[in-house]
Amino acid sequence: MYAIKLELKLNNKERTLMARHSGYARFCYNYALALYQEVKSLPGGSSKKVAAIERVFTNHVKKMPEYQWTNTLSSRVYKMTFRHFNEALSRFFKGLGEFPKFKRKKDGDSFTVDAADWNHSVLLAANKSIKIPTLGTFRLKESIPFPCVAQTFTISRTADKWYVSFAIKAEKIPPLFHAVSEAVVIDLGVSTFATLSDGNSYESPRPLKKAKTKLSKEQWRNRQKQLGNRTLGIKASKNAHKHYRRIAKIHAKTANKRRDFLQKTTTEISQKYAHIRIEDLNVSGMIANHKLAAAISDCGFYEFRRQLTYKSEMYGTKVELVDRWFPSSKTCSNCGHVQSMPLKERVFNCGGYNLLINRDLNAAINLSRCSEKVRLAQSEVTPVDKKEPTPLVEAGSERQICRR
Repeated sequence: MYAIKLELKLNNKERTLMARHSGYARFCYNYALALYQEVKSLPGGSSKKVAAIERVFTNHVKKMPEYQWTNTLSSRVYKMTFRHFNEALSRFFKGLGEFPKFKRKKDGDSFTVDAADWNHSVLLAANKSIKIPTLGTFRLKESIPFPCVAQTFTISRTADKWYVSFAIKAEKIPPLFHAVSEAVVIDLGVSTFATLSDGNSYESPRPLKKAKTKLSKEQWRNRQKQLGNRTLGIKASKNAHKHYRRIAKIHAKTANKRRDFLQKTTTEISQKYAHIRIEDLNVSGMIANHKLAAAISDCGFYEFRRQLTYKSEMYGTKVELVDRWFPSSKTCSNCGHVQSMPLKERVFNCGGYNLLINRDLNAAINLSRCSEKVRLAQSEVTPVDKKEPTPLVEAGSERQICRR
C-alpha cells in the first residue's frame, strides 16, 4: 500500500462541513465507548457488543428528535467510527494498546469515510480536485501526482489547515543499485545531528529552538487576555481564540520543518547507501535528562530510525542496529583504548595513542567495525506496559491471555 496526503483548499462553508463531520465522529466514538462500559460485563465478545451498539445507534438514537442533526451528515462517518472503535478494543485485548479513551475537541479533528460499496472504488484524476465519497468534490492546494484509485479517505485538521489522506494499492520499486555499496555507519548527536563514517554529516535545523522565541513573544503579548478556564466556568474571549490559533500555527510550522528535514535526509541516505548501520539509542532514557530533553526531542532520533527502517523495503537497503551498550564514543578508533568521555568534550583525545579526532566521527568508525551484538532493524510493535499483572480478558470471553 502507498499513502498520499494532500492539503485541501476549502472555503468557509466547506470548513464548517468538515468541522461538523469531525464532531459527529467524536460524538459517535464517545457514545460507543460510554455504552460499551455499561455492557462490558455481559457475556459475549467485544466485536458482537460493538455490532449491537451500532444497531442501537442506527435504529433508535438516529431516530430520536434531539439527534435528528445526525441524519443531515454522512452515514459513512459513524460506520467507520464504530469500526475504528472495534479495532481499538482488539488492540487492547491483544496487549498492543491502551483501553480506548473519550475523545476531546482539543485533541484534534479527524474522521474517515469510504465508498459505500466495497466493490466500487473512486477514480482520482491527476488534477487539483478530489472527489470524496458522500461529501462531494473539493479543491486541493497541489494536484494529485498521478491517476489512481482509492476507497478510504481520512480528513484531518492541523492548526487551521485541513488535509485528506488516502491509500492506493501500489508499491515502490526499489532501485537496482546504490552509489555506495560499502557499509556506512551513522552516529546521531545533538550538536551535529548525523555524522557518517565516510566523513559526511547532516545538521539539524533545530526548529523548536528557533520557534521558542516566537512562542515566548506571542504568549507575553497576550498575557492579559481572558484565555478561559473550564474549571472556573470562564469562557475564552474571541481574542483568546485568535491567540490559540496563532500558537497552533507556530507549533504546526515547527513540526513540518522537522518532518521535512527527516524525510529528505532519510530518503537521501537510503538512495545513496546500500548498507546502513545505526546505534540502538535509548531515546526514552536520554530524554529523562532534563538538560538534554528539549534538544533530543527537537532532533527526532527515534523518528529518524523509524523512517530508515521502513524505507529499507522501498529502496532496497539493509539497516542494522548496534547494541546500545557498545562503548563507541569511549573507544579509540585507532588503538582501541577505552577512556571516559564527558558530553562537553567534542574532540576525542586518545590517552594511549595521542590521537585527536572528532568525537562523533570516532564513534561512527567504531560502530562500522563492530562485529558483535548487531541485529537487523525491523518494525517494532511494543506491548503496552501494565502496572498490574492482570490478564486482559473480557468478561464472558473464552479467550484468555495469561501473563507470567
